[in-house]
Amino acid sequence: MTDRKARVAVLVSGGGTNLQAILDAQKSGAIHSGQVALVIANKADAYALERARIAGVETKTILRRDCSSQEAFEQAIAQALEEKEIDLIVLAGFMAILSRWFTDRFAGRIINVHPSLIPSFCGAGFYGLKVHEAALQKGVKVTGATVHFVNEIPDGGQIIMQKAVRVLPGDTPERLQKRVMRQAEWKILPAAVELLCAQRMKEE
Repeated sequence: MTDRKARVAVLVSGGGTNLQAILDAQKSGAIHSGQVALVIANKADAYALERARIAGVETKTILRRDCSSQEAFEQAIAQALEEKEIDLIVLAGFMAILSRWFTDRFAGRIINVHPSLIPSFCGAGFYGLKVHEAALQKGVKVTGATVHFVNEIPDGGQIIMQKAVRVLPGDTPERLQKRVMRQAEWKILPAAVELLCAQRMKEE
């Protein structure tokens, strides 16, 4: 029996609320098979970096503009992940599309949370508030969030978990976004991290 935990990296671009949900779940013991070992940001001012530092997690900033090409940018991220022997990569509001080279290299080890019930309101161009604007425009009564594996197609990987959230009369995109985060994203993302980390440990 080993005490080793799966090593998790979280890739971020912004405020890091989904990162915080993972860190909180780790602290409460809801995530006990894995541990966040690295947070990588592609924006120097991402508040998620501060959240990671408060939690005592190592951080790294890799900016696309500092790299000669998209390939060099992805290679820098891959190198950082491999140096830390990362088992699971979580995209948590990471605003960069990753190429097939990257997704194939870490196949079955990258997950993302998307703020809709895939296959609705997903794919290229659907991110952030745009997802909730589209849901309200369509008049759906139920939306939610999806955790899925990442492949070369935006939001195209196998679904791991979904949770539905009601759309209420008078909802704005901002109000709906907050409800989906609170009722769905912040619940199923940590649950998926624990599930996959536990599976990884069983494989060893």
